[in-house]
Amino acid sequence: MKRRFIYVLAAILCVSTAFSAEDKTLPSDEELDYSQLVSEIQEVGAPYLDGDYVIFTAPHTARHVGIAFDFENFRTIHSYKIKKFTDMEYKDSGSLLFYILKLPKNILSVNYRLVIDGLWTTDPVNENKIFSRDANLTLSHVDASRNILPMTENIKKDTVRFVYRGKSGQQIRVGGSFTNWDSWIYQMTEVSPGLYELELPLPPGKYEYAFYTGITSFPDNTNPQKCYTPDGRTASLLIVK
Repeated sequence: MKRRFIYVLAAILCVSTAFSAEDKTLPSDEELDYSQLVSEIQEVGAPYLDGDYVIFTAPHTARHVGIAFDFENFRTIHSYKIKKFTDMEYKDSGSLLFYILKLPKNILSVNYRLVIDGLWTTDPVNENKIFSRDANLTLSHVDASRNILPMTENIKKDTVRFVYRGKSGQQIRVGGSFTNWDSWIYQMTEVSPGLYELELPLPPGKYEYAFYTGITSFPDNTNPQKCYTPDGRTASLLIVK
């Protein structure tokens, strides 16, 4: 009898774990991108552009290195992190400091200064510098020119523009928690070959949604935030502020 009780309890725990796992938000594409970028950092060098990210590095000789950007008016100092290396025998073989910046949309140029052990300075490993008359300072500079693709976003107060990129000539619909998962209310418009858009008024809040073609649903490929729906499907997560 005792053994049977243990089996039943184990089964209940397994089911509970499965349901709780479905409630969790999935790791975002952004988190996966960040992990990949960190794994690729191998040495200290000039900052470089990788997609929508800029990777900064510094020697691990200072106690603390911070970075501040002109597009934030230098109001926030972001701390570098440590990456440690090991050899084939898993012994320490060195380390470096790094910071990964996710570029805000429409930022095509990054100017910044470092704070190394409390002292403001330009970046010693970056030869590109400019003089800012507004700040009356010499700043380190990174050219962040890139092709900025349209994406689902909160374009103005209480209005969201949904964006889907895919094959031309499709009928793409939007459904989600704001339609009680009815996917037949809103159809997107193909504004250019393969680019579909739809603007909807949505009050501030947290929304789950997906795109549909026929009876098939799929998450938003322009939105890195993913989640599970109550019936176990993968959808996209949107926070309107």
